[in-house]
Amino acid sequence: MKSAVLQLPGLNRDRDMIAALTKISGHAPVTIWQTETSLPDVDLIVIPGGFSYGDYLRCGAIAARMPVMQAVKAAAERGVKVLGVCNGFQILLEAGLLPGALMRNASLKFVCKEIKLEVVNAETDFTRAYAKGQIIRCPVAHHDGNYFADAETLKAIEGNGQVVFRYAEGTNPNGSINDIAGVINGKGNVLGMMPHPENLIEAAHGGNDGRGIFASALDVIAA
Repeated sequence: MKSAVLQLPGLNRDRDMIAALTKISGHAPVTIWQTETSLPDVDLIVIPGGFSYGDYLRCGAIAARMPVMQAVKAAAERGVKVLGVCNGFQILLEAGLLPGALMRNASLKFVCKEIKLEVVNAETDFTRAYAKGQIIRCPVAHHDGNYFADAETLKAIEGNGQVVFRYAEGTNPNGSINDIAGVINGKGNVLGMMPHPENLIEAAHGGNDGRGIFASALDVIAA
């Protein structure tokens, strides 16, 4: 399956994401710059982490209004899979592709450490490589990862199976409501998550717990 990685000023995890997608799929992803208004024919679009536009205004607020995001929205509406990690998650929320919001960490400090994730929904195109309830390791590195949604939205996403990952075993690093670490849209093709699975995909990283997300999305689970 073909993939693409968005590149925006201030993002600094694009190389990590390109390396992960290349290693898992065997093919280098296409890179897409912020000013593009049309996208190549791909099966997966990834928005990596970092600090797009210096996180001015709000994290992801400026990036969400770049021309390329209109093309991403159109692709998502057609059913193309979209994955946003860390700042990518923030951008997807600001663009209205996912419900809820991300606020400043409850500690008011930047957090960079390994946490544990529970796979809440293993029936998505991003989690088929895992089992429901499985606990995996994953690193985080963010300052604004405190997920919040109003009571009505929270009830809806919990009831619809849109909560895909939760921080597990008391490792919630940011105060996210209901320990939410990753959510998916109602259609099931747009996933946003704060942890960085691209940094735990092989032995050189100290483990491969994050590999299943990409293997699932790229349909190479058996690889």
